[in-house]
Amino acid sequence: MEKLDPFELAPRQPLSEIVASGGMQGNVMVAACPSREVLNHVTSRWGVLVLLALETRTLRFSALKRQIGGVSERMLAQTLKLLEGDGFVRRQAFEVVPPHVEYSLTPLGLEVAERVRGLADWIQVNLGRILPNWDPEVLATYAPETVA
Repeated sequence: MEKLDPFELAPRQPLSEIVASGGMQGNVMVAACPSREVLNHVTSRWGVLVLLALETRTLRFSALKRQIGGVSERMLAQTLKLLEGDGFVRRQAFEVVPPHVEYSLTPLGLEVAERVRGLADWIQVNLGRILPNWDPEVLATYAPETVA
């Protein structure tokens, strides 16, 4: 049986209202705060890409791996497990042969994906302003069509 997330039942509140009401419970500037671990899961290379890939659809493992170019099965499995542990990803296993597992974002996962999407979109739009700052030798290691 799937456990209910009390935050899924509550109406969404703008972040500015949460901060103003003192509802913040983490402090990423404190070394021992678990929010740092969550930040690491969400903003890791594979964490960001998993959130973006699942933002609009449910995917099976193999389809998710194809969607995210360059990720190994091991890294994808590890990332999915971490994001599931944070409550961002829902893993649904179907009892059929062969095994069938689907991944989707929870409502909490959709919220964090929205924020990550903003950063990813900004980077893509501003890549032309960023790349001139890179070392030309490093830039030359990328496919020409991706940095034109």
